Amino acid sequence: MPTLKVTDDLGRALIFMHPPQRIVSLVPSDTHSVIALGAGDRLVGRTTYCEHGEGVPTVGGTKDIDVEAVLALGPQLVIANQEENSRRPLEVIAERGIPVLVSLPRRVDQGIGHLARLARILGLAEEASVRALIKRGYELPKAPPAQRRAFIPIWMDPLMTLNGETFGSDVLARVGIENAFGDRQRLYPLAADLGKALPQDAAGRDVRYPRITVDEIRARGADLILLPDEPHAFSAADEAILQEALPKARVVRVSGKDLFWYGAWTIDALRRLEAQLLDSVGAN
Repeated sequence: MPTLKVTDDLGRALIFMHPPQRIVSLVPSDTHSVIALGAGDRLVGRTTYCEHGEGVPTVGGTKDIDVEAVLALGPQLVIANQEENSRRPLEVIAERGIPVLVSLPRRVDQGIGHLARLARILGLAEEASVRALIKRGYELPKAPPAQRRAFIPIWMDPLMTLNGETFGSDVLARVGIENAFGDRQRLYPLAADLGKALPQDAAGRDVRYPRITVDEIRARGADLILLPDEPHAFSAADEAILQEALPKARVVRVSGKDLFWYGAWTIDALRRLEAQLLDSVGAN
């Protein structure tokens, strides 16, 4: 392929003279995407959280990357995510001259765009199977009018949710589910987020994952309580606390992968999640 220049989601330009043949993926959903694109044999490293790529050596978790282990694998491309991976290890790897592609999709279409970018980098964009996969992604249905309003916790202690500027919230919008906390930004300091102090300037901080109170959940209201199985495993006791706050809401346990994994996974997950949630709506 001719020299390829791409821009990652941090706005950094990456230049590839040849398609990379040795890839380390530091993101479980990207590991799946590389395999879905037909380049699984190029994976030489992955994280301990990557469920796909059996037999590929691991280089630590998403937050505690073993930089020396990554470097020892001689990668020609490292795939990372601004939200999932710690910043400093990525900087060290990039300082060693290794291309580090960092993503941060906040919309379904951005996740498919990232998949298409990966295909170009890997020199696979013109493969018939890859073209068909990406075409399916771009043809996913757009967001219909909201049919239900949902509360989606992502952590219990502290109690946290996600707002409308997140990938998971956009996935739900695509299946007709309104995020009850779509407009709620995380405030700083923590006391302000909990309504116990005046907020301060949050410039430069990630405001997409507010910490909330049970009283705030009750005040917002929702028809559904969606409990993803990751990043937090909600217990029966957790469910009871949330159900008490929203006694009329229907509790639905959903796959965190279907909600949060961008790229190739989304293409089938969106329809699967839609069917599950429509069944929930019909049961009310």
